[in-house]
Amino acid sequence: MRITRISANKATEEDSGLDLSALNPLIEKYKGKKGNLIPLLQGTQDILGYIPKEAFEKIAKDTGLRLSDMYGVATFYAQFRLNPVGKHIIKICHGTACHVQNASAVTDALKEALDVEDGGTTEDGLFTLESVACLGCCSLAPVMMIGDETYGKLSGNEAVKIVKNIKIQESN
Repeated sequence: MRITRISANKATEEDSGLDLSALNPLIEKYKGKKGNLIPLLQGTQDILGYIPKEAFEKIAKDTGLRLSDMYGVATFYAQFRLNPVGKHIIKICHGTACHVQNASAVTDALKEALDVEDGGTTEDGLFTLESVACLGCCSLAPVMMIGDETYGKLSGNEAVKIVKNIKIQESN
């Protein structure tokens, strides 16, 4: 049997449609500083909404940080995203108090209404749905957050209404 090597097509910044030049001030700010890895990743995510492969490569090239170190940190901490997310991130608490108050029903209702799995993003890019361990609002259980807004004492229907209202506002 003959084995042929498949060459990897390296995506360039132009191919991906990403403008990584927005990272230049961030990189200059932290370049050569001790403990710069996490601030660089956080800043990149703030600028781009997530951390694409091309951003890892640019940071590595411009700062000398190793790709394996950056990827190790980015995959260890839940705060970092390696894929694009929706404009609105819906976080549903599944901590003990919310679990006991049936947070699963809220998640299930939103999964059905948005036609998306937990951790997924709607086709229109408007919403990303994610279950989280705790939002620290136990007295409001079950609770969800969309952006900086907290919604408590929810039923599945109430959660769906909130999301539908946001969708209506977005279309106006």
